[in-house]
Amino acid sequence: MAGATITITLDHQLAAREMTLTELSRRTGISTVNLSLLKNNHAKAIRFTTLNAICDALNCAPGDIITRTSGS
Repeated sequence: MAGATITITLDHQLAAREMTLTELSRRTGISTVNLSLLKNNHAKAIRFTTLNAICDALNCAPGDIITRTSGS
């Protein structure tokens, strides 16, 4: 599928919970630098353990953080 894009919507989830990256970092043990890369869609990959830790801390599902839009 040409033009399909995967986007990390971590910023929306943090805003909905009024949580900062620093607080998420504290809760997950993931550095704020790595979380910032994810939040700003600059990460090339995400480990399942990282995704699981974020989902645990935000009480959400992976689909709440990762979206895929298809290009036409």
